[in-house]
Amino acid sequence: MTDLTARIDQLLPAAVDDLTRLVSIQSISSLPDHADRVQASADEVVRMLTEVGCPDVRIVEEGGKPAVIARFPAPEGKPTVCLYAHHDVQPTGPVDGWTNAPFEAETRNGRLYGRGTADDKGGFIAHLLALRAFDGKPPVGVTLFIEGEEEIGSPSLATIIERHQELLAADVFVIMDSVNWEAGKPAFTTTLRGVADVEVTLKTLEHPLHSGQFGGVVPDAVGAMIKLLSTLTDENGACAIEGMKSSQAADLEYPEDRLREEAGLLEGVDFIGSGSFVDRMWTKPAVTVLAMDLPEVAMASNTLQPSCRAKVGIRVAPGDDARSALEALKAHLVKHTPWGAQISFGAEAAGNPGVIPFEGEVCEKAMAAWGKAFGVEPVFVGCGGSIPMVSDFQKAFPDATVLVAAVTDPDSRMHGLDESLDVADLGHAALAEALLMEKLAR
Repeated sequence: MTDLTARIDQLLPAAVDDLTRLVSIQSISSLPDHADRVQASADEVVRMLTEVGCPDVRIVEEGGKPAVIARFPAPEGKPTVCLYAHHDVQPTGPVDGWTNAPFEAETRNGRLYGRGTADDKGGFIAHLLALRAFDGKPPVGVTLFIEGEEEIGSPSLATIIERHQELLAADVFVIMDSVNWEAGKPAFTTTLRGVADVEVTLKTLEHPLHSGQFGGVVPDAVGAMIKLLSTLTDENGACAIEGMKSSQAADLEYPEDRLREEAGLLEGVDFIGSGSFVDRMWTKPAVTVLAMDLPEVAMASNTLQPSCRAKVGIRVAPGDDARSALEALKAHLVKHTPWGAQISFGAEAAGNPGVIPFEGEVCEKAMAAWGKAFGVEPVFVGCGGSIPMVSDFQKAFPDATVLVAAVTDPDSRMHGLDESLDVADLGHAALAEALLMEKLAR
């Protein structure tokens, strides 16, 4: 047992307590009335970093949510590592669907349950735990960048990087915001799907109409929207938007029974799409109807609705461009709008996909560090979700090595009910980072 291993084991219980406290701050960046709690979350991150002895901690805002940049200057001749995570979280969904109160983290069977435990406050705590293993005196330069708006697409990230590029410059970036292959088995992510979404509204009438009087003659906007949205996929459920690109994933088998269990797919429900599971999840585009504004069933009347709004999102394959994909989505919606309904678009967002090369001396050291920390060699995976800062970091710091790692696993249910984190893997991830710093210092 190395000194770092023993130190991480000793500090892990306190780190879980810190994560529990951080989870209790409801930093939902997508809800305007939670702005004070996003600020409180940033303040708590600052407090924790100050407590560990960081000499330079600051909150930065460039027209968006508060992010934290903290710096431990590099010893003479040593490289600098930038550690990324985000402190904002997703909404909870139906609270009564959670086993415990989502912002009151609870440990069960070795997992810590609560909103943000895995995505991505756990990532920040892993960074913090690695620094504590060195008593706040890491053997290399360390910069922490803890973002506050990742869950809303990082709208001010490019500006933050541009205006604070000197503060964020590093030789190595470790982004702790992906997914391991399974609990206890680490992974490095080498491809990322991007994201693009848009709000679309259809209008067919000046005002609501009695369905008995006009039904069958006059199109209602809800029916028009349903018909329009049905054109987004083919008969197998695969994306049918023209102009979307695909690529090929790593040669890795995702067992069907495991995928069915992890997804919670109900008995008798089929998978959608074609090709291997990893291709479908990591390197092919996917389209999802994210939301629709509809009358509640309990309040329904026999009425033709004059307008209907929906939000549609696409996951963009590596090698494609998110903005081009967004335009392809909008063009598809315009082309397939039925019955001459009036179509308009509202809020939209786009984040590019990415390819993360894994080669060179730093990556070799990372493989060794993660393999030793977890006790098993890492695998290379793609990620179906987007991590917008990867391409931003690659563009701003082209000579740096970017590593995309994780504290989470497929059972973590990020964005879903009963989000959780494997506590042992929290320690493993922190140890891996500490070992990497130690190796880079040599």
